[in-house]
Amino acid sequence: MAVVVWIVEGTWSTCVDAARAHAPEGTEIVLLHVSPPDVPGAAHGAFAGLLGRGHPERDPGTALEHLAAASAEELLTHAAERLGRPCTPVERTGRVEREVVAVAEGADLLILARDGDRTHLGPRSLGPASRFIVDHAPCPVLLVWPETAPDVTTIPPPPPHPPHHP
Repeated sequence: MAVVVWIVEGTWSTCVDAARAHAPEGTEIVLLHVSPPDVPGAAHGAFAGLLGRGHPERDPGTALEHLAAASAEELLTHAAERLGRPCTPVERTGRVEREVVAVAEGADLLILARDGDRTHLGPRSLGPASRFIVDHAPCPVLLVWPETAPDVTTIPPPPPHPPHHP
């Protein structure tokens, strides 16, 4: 069995706990963190276009890339420690939702946490990246609440019925 656990700041511990609870011993577990390229890319672009032609050592995009890599490494280290069993940490850079779906190809399970409005049950409890992943995952998905799930009374009401025309 192979399980991919999407590690995201703020919700990673719940996903790791779900892997510990639902993945049998001996399962191949991949802890996946994805860094979007947009912030370092914007800094690279601004620097190249306005500030630093001829001085690549001053490019703030490079510093942001290093900070993101160090942060991801630290997060994956904490996740592996919490998991407490063999795993493979994987750091990728790219469009987050597409990278997660790509890594999940061939997996038996993908674990991720809700990342939208977590005060109500319903579709808004998923952010855009998570919605894409749930809709396109090439394997079964375990979707967990990072905290206690809201009461069922928070389910949004059904849409009104259109008027009936004879």
